[in-house]
Amino acid sequence: MKANPILLQKKYARVVELFAKENNVTLEKALDIFYRSKLYQLMSEGVSDMHCMSDEYLVCELEEECKYTK
Repeated sequence: MKANPILLQKKYARVVELFAKENNVTLEKALDIFYRSKLYQLMSEGVSDMHCMSDEYLVCELEEECKYTK
């Protein structure tokens, strides 16, 4: 299912902001991590309705992804 592009952009912004806050990184760094992630790819392609998950859940997924890609 494809999300409304405007709503999807707002979702990205909230996830990036929360990720930055919880991981004590700059917004720029968080944005870079997010846009290079598999999570972003899944969300932007509408796979598994990832965009329907809570912001907190998505941040946890991004944190897990970061652990395994280092």
